[in-house]
Amino acid sequence: MAIAGFSQDEVELTQHGPELVVVGQKADDQSGRQLLHQGIAYRSFRQTFKLADHMKIKAANLENGLLTIDIVREIPEELKPRRISIGAGDAQVGKQIAQDTERTRKAA
Repeated sequence: MAIAGFSQDEVELTQHGPELVVVGQKADDQSGRQLLHQGIAYRSFRQTFKLADHMKIKAANLENGLLTIDIVREIPEELKPRRISIGAGDAQVGKQIAQDTERTRKAA
């Protein structure tokens, strides 16, 4: 994000859940100078970005008027896909299912 003319103290990054908010507040110039032409606009700004699920801000850097933000995707272990092995068949489990089925029939 290009934010030429802003210092690190004038820019604030905030993450609210899936939303990243970048706010720039330019300090008022109290020098009393009168400018003939000002090439860079020094207005305050607020920019909001919607982030995908499980995205977190890792780092931010402001260098030469360019704000770079490092974002990583951190998926919790319980949401990651997992491999399920297929067994050759457990005779004990099959027996237990058959016994439970027989009990259910007798109870009915």
